[in-house]
Amino acid sequence: MKLAVIKTGGKQYLVKEGDKLKIEKLEAQVGDKVELEALMVADGDNLEIGTPVLEAKILATAIKQGRSRKVTGIKYKPKTRQAKRFGHKQYFTEVEIAKI
Repeated sequence: MKLAVIKTGGKQYLVKEGDKLKIEKLEAQVGDKVELEALMVADGDNLEIGTPVLEAKILATAIKQGRSRKVTGIKYKPKTRQAKRFGHKQYFTEVEIAKI
C-alpha cells in the first residue's frame, strides 16, 4: 500500500489512494483534477523523502466546495462589561486522492 505526506494550505496530511479529505479552499471546480506536492512517499520498504519536496505529484479530484461550521468567539472587557461576539466560517475543498 502506498502512503504519502502532502502539503497544501500550510498543513500536511498523511494520505493513501482513495482517501477523501477536506483541505483549504483551492481554485478548482467540482470534478477538476488537482496536483498536490508530495513531501514523502512510502511503498512497502521503499521510502522517498523530499528536501523539501519530491518531484512526484499526487493526483486528486475535487469533489465538493463548501464552508465548514461556524466557529464563534467572544472578546470581553471586564470592568466596562463590554462583550463583542464574532464568528467565522472557513471555506474548504473536499478532494479524493486518485493516484500516488
